[in-house]
Amino acid sequence: MNRTIFSQLEKWKNSSNRKPLILRGARQVGKTWTMKEFGKRYFKNIAYVNFDNNTSLKSIFENDINIPRIILALSAETGISIKPDETLIIFDEIQEVPRALSSLKYFCEEAPKYAIITAGSQMGVALHKGTNFPVGKVDLLTLYPLSFKEYLMATENSQLLSILDSKDWQMICSLKNRFIQRMKEYFYIGGMPEVVQTFINEQDWFSAREVQKTLLSVYTQDFSKYATKELCSRLNIVWNSLPAQLSKENKKFMYGQIKKGARAKDFELAIRWLSDCGLIHLVHSVSKPSYPLKAYEELDSFKIYMNDVGLLGALGNTDIKSILNDNEFFVEFKGAITEQYVLQQILANTNLTPFYYSTENSSGEIDFLVQIENQIVPIEVKASENLQAKSLKAFHKKWENQFSVRTSLSDFRIDDWLTNIPLYGIHNLEKVLIK
Repeated sequence: MNRTIFSQLEKWKNSSNRKPLILRGARQVGKTWTMKEFGKRYFKNIAYVNFDNNTSLKSIFENDINIPRIILALSAETGISIKPDETLIIFDEIQEVPRALSSLKYFCEEAPKYAIITAGSQMGVALHKGTNFPVGKVDLLTLYPLSFKEYLMATENSQLLSILDSKDWQMICSLKNRFIQRMKEYFYIGGMPEVVQTFINEQDWFSAREVQKTLLSVYTQDFSKYATKELCSRLNIVWNSLPAQLSKENKKFMYGQIKKGARAKDFELAIRWLSDCGLIHLVHSVSKPSYPLKAYEELDSFKIYMNDVGLLGALGNTDIKSILNDNEFFVEFKGAITEQYVLQQILANTNLTPFYYSTENSSGEIDFLVQIENQIVPIEVKASENLQAKSLKAFHKKWENQFSVRTSLSDFRIDDWLTNIPLYGIHNLEKVLIK
C-alpha cells in the first residue's frame, strides 16, 4: 500500500528545523507499518524498539536522561550502528515508558541530528495520567485510515484517481458509474488497512466484515485493559450508541439518548478518552459562522463520528446489499454513512478543521463548515442526487458567503452561488474552490 502521508514524512526528514516526530492515530490504522516502511524507503537502516514488549530498554530511561548513553543502549539492543544521516530511530508504544516520551525534549535540544519517530495507540490517555509531554520540542502528524484516494491506489485504480485529480469534469462524468461503484465499495470496506488488504486478497465482502468485527472487538478489549471498570462501562455505552446518534435527523450528540437520565458530567471523560485514542472525531458547532470559526466554537455542542466509515457500518450491522443497491430500509443510516465518509476525506486530505452550524430550531443545519484561507465555506452532504439545498440557500442568503458547497452523486457544476462537487471528488475541495 502507498500512504499519502509519506510525502509529509519526507518533508519532515529534510527539514532544517526537524524535531522528534510523534505519529498519532487510532490503533490498527497502520502506524507501525508506516514508520517501518518510511524507514526502508528513506534511510539506510532502522533502529526499532517496541516498549510494549521490551522491559530491558525501559531501565535506560529510569536514571538521568543521557543521550549518548541512550544511543549506545539502543545500538546494543537493536544490533544497529546508529548514525544520524543513515538511521531512523523508531520508538513504538512510547506511552508505556513516560520517561522515553520525556527524553524527546533532550533529543530535540541536545541531539537534533538524530531522526526519531514515535507512536503510541494510547498516548492521549497516558497524557491525562500525568505523563510529561515535551511541548514545543516535537513535530506532530496524524495518520488516519485509508482515504478514498488511498483506497483507489490500493485497489489498483490509480488511473481512475489520476482522472479524478485532473479535474477534467467532462471525462469524470463519463466514468461516473465506475467512481460511484468504487465509492460504495469504500462505504462498506472503509479504510482500515487490514480490512482493505483482506478484501484485495480474497475479494469477499464477508471476510472483510469479519476483520472489521475483530477490530471492533480489539477496541472494546482495550477499554477494559486501559480504563477503570466504571469508565469501561461508560466507554461501551458511548461507543455502541454512535450508529443511533448519527441516524438522527439532528445529529447533535444527545446524552439522554445513550441512557435515560444521562448527564454530560457522567460521560465527558468517556468521550474524551475515545477522542484521545483517535477512535472518534468530535465536530463542534459554532454560534456564528464567521471568521475565524475557532473563535465561535461551542464546546458543549457537538456531533460524534467514528474513525472509519467501514467500522461504522460494521457497528451498525449494515449489509452489502443495502449499500450497493440503495435498499429502502437503509435510507436514514445512509445519510450517516455519507457524512462519515465526507468527514474522513476532509480530515485525511486537507488541513481543515470541520465545524457545523445549526439554527435555534435545528431546521437549518449545515452539515459541515470549514475555513479556507479567510473564507467560511458551508458544506451540505447529500447521499443521492437530490438537488434541493434549502438549508444551504437560506444560509447563503443570510450570511452572503463567497463559496457554498453541496456534495452529492450529482455531477460537478457551478450554479451562481453554489458549487456541486461529486462525493467521490470531495477530497479535492480546496483545489476546486481556490484556483
